[in-house]
Amino acid sequence: MAGGGGQNLAPIIIKKIKKGGEGHHGGAWKVAYADFVTAMMAFFLLLWLLNVTTSEQKQGIADYFSPASPSKQESGAGGVLGGQTITVPGAKINQSSPPQLTVPVPSMPASANSEEQVEDFDSSTKGRPDGTQDKVGQGEAGDSGGPGDSRLDALEKAGEIRQADKNRDGKIDEKELKEALAKLEQEQFQRTAQELRQAIQQVPELRELSQNLVIDNTPEGLRIQLVDQEGYSMFPSGSANMLPQTAQLMALVAQAVGKLPNHLSVSGHTDSTPFAAGSSRSNWDLSTERANASVRALLAAGVPENRIDQVTGRADRDHLFPDDPRSPRNRRVSIVLLREQELAGGAAPAGAAPAQPAGPTPRR
Repeated sequence: MAGGGGQNLAPIIIKKIKKGGEGHHGGAWKVAYADFVTAMMAFFLLLWLLNVTTSEQKQGIADYFSPASPSKQESGAGGVLGGQTITVPGAKINQSSPPQLTVPVPSMPASANSEEQVEDFDSSTKGRPDGTQDKVGQGEAGDSGGPGDSRLDALEKAGEIRQADKNRDGKIDEKELKEALAKLEQEQFQRTAQELRQAIQQVPELRELSQNLVIDNTPEGLRIQLVDQEGYSMFPSGSANMLPQTAQLMALVAQAVGKLPNHLSVSGHTDSTPFAAGSSRSNWDLSTERANASVRALLAAGVPENRIDQVTGRADRDHLFPDDPRSPRNRRVSIVLLREQELAGGAAPAGAAPAQPAGPTPRR
């Protein structure tokens, strides 16, 4: 080798290894572990809730999961979900009143299946010593005066008639049943008219308006009319805006008719005095607007909207005094409490009086 001082150097080998990700070992265990942790959390949460809740709160939770139904049984139906335990026999009975639903009493239409409906009504009274029904969802004692009470009275009356017919010859006379229901409805109309007159007399500022109120019976039903008098009107001339006292009177009418379930028909009427020449409005417009204003007042006083059956404007086509078409007493709003039971043979109801308002009141 050249240069004796040289050294023999060993070669240096550098080995480079490329590192990569480890192979997949599977992650199904993570799902199982997550389920386990979730179950443990729910378990300990349940233990905590059982520790912090009072017995009243637990009772309320149990009541929440009790099914509410219109049946005559108390809560707790037995079985797996009946509130039973291994050591205590019997179902868990709620210490307070069981859940209840208010079941409306069905109407009694005047049709061919009236006998079947009366039969259904009486069947619910069987098995009771006094023949009365279990009242489901009944309110506080003393609550009365609603439409349901009047309907219940009619059904009870129908049950009495049916029982009397059965005791006599074993058959039901449908004609007599309809007549009895119509008579009962007429008695309710007369009671409503009397209560309305008494209510007006109890309000000092409305006593003088009693002459503007005309109540009579028609084949269609009980007709309540707010009639203008000489010197005093229910509405300003040519306007559909009610005067304050008219609105008060309409509220009393709504209170009276609200106790019965019958539908209502509202119509507006004017006299034959035309609008000024060139006006775009007519008596048809005015009568319709006043009828709509009356409906709005009834709804505001609490009459349900579904009881309004018809709203019409009659203009000057149906005068109260045909011989005097321009009389202010022809200007009126008629509210008819429609009959649900047809009168026998279409005859006029008993005690019907002609719709004649009282004499004129003093000018104001």
